Amino acid sequence: MSKVEDFLTPEEEHEIVSAIIEAEKNTSGEIRVHIEAHTRLNLLDRAKEVFHLLKMDNTKAENGVLIYIAVNDKKFAIYGDEGIDQVVPDNFWDSTKETIQNHFVVGNFKEGIINGVLKAGKELEEHFPWIHGDTNELSNEISKR
Repeated sequence: MSKVEDFLTPEEEHEIVSAIIEAEKNTSGEIRVHIEAHTRLNLLDRAKEVFHLLKMDNTKAENGVLIYIAVNDKKFAIYGDEGIDQVVPDNFWDSTKETIQNHFVVGNFKEGIINGVLKAGKELEEHFPWIHGDTNELSNEISKR
């Protein structure tokens, strides 16, 4: 699997977008997935850079979460905005990472992303519950490079 376009089918992408919509139902948090072929940067540094490029750092409560995947590198990272980091423990994303990793190891990429998105949504719900009037501030579409 060497191309970003081959990583997921259009149907799998649609299922992931549906999972993002579901995950965001009960939280004001915003979740995005970004897929690219490779990064020369440190994985978290690149995730932070993409987070900024996608304008995810412009949410009102600073509660955006990016699941960043470098396909050819066979690596991924979860990056959360400052509002999240201020209220959660350091290892907050460990169980979400483990969920994704367990699926990725056996080649179940779509399932890993969907389960990771849903788990992130549940984790965000505790600290950033949906409040009447909350709006979807970011696109739910998968971004690619």
